[in-house]
Amino acid sequence: MTIHLYGIPNCDTVKKARAWLDQQGRDYVFHDYKKEGADPERIAGWIAEAGLDPVVNRKGTTYRALADEDKARAADPATAPALLAANSSVIKRPIAEHAGGLLVGFKPEEWAAALG
Repeated sequence: MTIHLYGIPNCDTVKKARAWLDQQGRDYVFHDYKKEGADPERIAGWIAEAGLDPVVNRKGTTYRALADEDKARAADPATAPALLAANSSVIKRPIAEHAGGLLVGFKPEEWAAALG
């Protein structure tokens, strides 16, 4: 299975993940949220697999600028997927789907262990 990498191309962490994949000679398909959007159903699947907290990027300026009612929506697994799809910068980056599961964020040691 090809790795599907989701993120924003100018994000430093996404750049590091892409460089790491290139250095490892791993093929991947990059999904750019800014050009291709984010799918609420896919986000719901990520939340079901990894949990809500790892998928929501609460450290970024986009999250901090959200209205309190939107932050409450981001904290609810039932409403978070639609909010994250509409505000893709609130999704933790990168997210990588691979044959063995899902990687959220980029930590080289975790990626090496998961991707061999």
